Amino acid sequence: MGMQDSGRSWLNRLWCGTAVLGIGASLWAFWLTYDDSRDRAASEREIAQACAGLVSGEDVMDLRGGTVRAATDGAITPEAPAPGWCQVYGVPGPGRSEGLLTLSVRTSADGDPLHTVGDEVSREPFTYDFGEGDPTRRADRPDGRPLGDGSLGSYTDRSVTVRAECAAGTSDEGPGLLTVTARADYDDVSGEDLSRLASLAHGATERAAAALSCETRLPELPDRLDPPSRSLGAADTADGSCAWYGRHPDRAEEPRLPDRALDLPTAPRAAEEYCLLAMSPDRVRSVPLKHEDAADYGNSAVTHSPWWLRTASYFGADARSVGRDDLRDEYRALAPGTAGVHRSGVLWASSVCDGEPALHTLTLSYTYDGLLAELRKPLFEAYVTDITDRRGCTDVKLPRESDYRD
Repeated sequence: MGMQDSGRSWLNRLWCGTAVLGIGASLWAFWLTYDDSRDRAASEREIAQACAGLVSGEDVMDLRGGTVRAATDGAITPEAPAPGWCQVYGVPGPGRSEGLLTLSVRTSADGDPLHTVGDEVSREPFTYDFGEGDPTRRADRPDGRPLGDGSLGSYTDRSVTVRAECAAGTSDEGPGLLTVTARADYDDVSGEDLSRLASLAHGATERAAAALSCETRLPELPDRLDPPSRSLGAADTADGSCAWYGRHPDRAEEPRLPDRALDLPTAPRAAEEYCLLAMSPDRVRSVPLKHEDAADYGNSAVTHSPWWLRTASYFGADARSVGRDDLRDEYRALAPGTAGVHRSGVLWASSVCDGEPALHTLTLSYTYDGLLAELRKPLFEAYVTDITDRRGCTDVKLPRESDYRD
């Protein structure tokens, strides 16, 4: 009997202990959940404050599969959100952070142009590649493809830019053009996150427009955005923004001309349109080089100084805010109605499309410009002829013959 009582007592103590441990574990789990919820709520408020209320902290925190804690940095104020930016970092643990989002707000009244052309470091499409020796297989800084019909803005595989044209006369101090870019600061952005970035940029544009007295009406976003590829394909099969080059008569016979293209879709109302062309390693090696440094010159194009060119056209309000880089982070405006060739490897022409100004540009990488020499003129004129015919533009102004010699 005593043995049975003793056994029963031990079992009771065991069950009580287990119950206490279970209650303790439940309380601990509840506390962690409460603590996480409290931290997330605080982070959401911090994001809203750092980004001047332009984005929802809750939506930002849902990026990258969701995060509990975040830190912020930036310079946006509710009264004057442009030019401005804010940055959000996920905080997975003490002393650790990971990129989440950068939101930037720009207007055509900022002083610096919204669009820049030239071979400055921040615009180089390829990263140096000392390992595999094929830097032009993939663009590290791809240009944007149109959102819908193009009037709303553009997107890449990790960012979305929404543009808003402000109605004339709505404010003496309001800008003519407003752009908001939401960029994911991490790799392998999913289609779900890309669509979330688009929603963040769209909402932020509406709020920034209201703060800046910019009267505008934004089109709806596409239902879904799938991350586009950065890989360059064969230039002769391009059927979008680079289709003009596939039809160029000298493309196949002239070894100095590119054989790769990052072809982007075209859109009838796109405010900007790009085509990136580049030389593959095999194409570089086929170029006959005669000067004494030919071997080193060709090798550098295969490893770390690739040969590339980019065409870019801007329409309407965007054409009024284009600049050419002029070293030391300074820019020289390219005015609608003008045309020219600059020794930095920038060529530009102008036209009028649907009653609005348009600028058409070609940029050659620094090491590639001298190699093309006499090929620049027919190449550029073929591009301008194609895009102005396709967009129904008139009053085309091209560089003079003397501009190429100067």
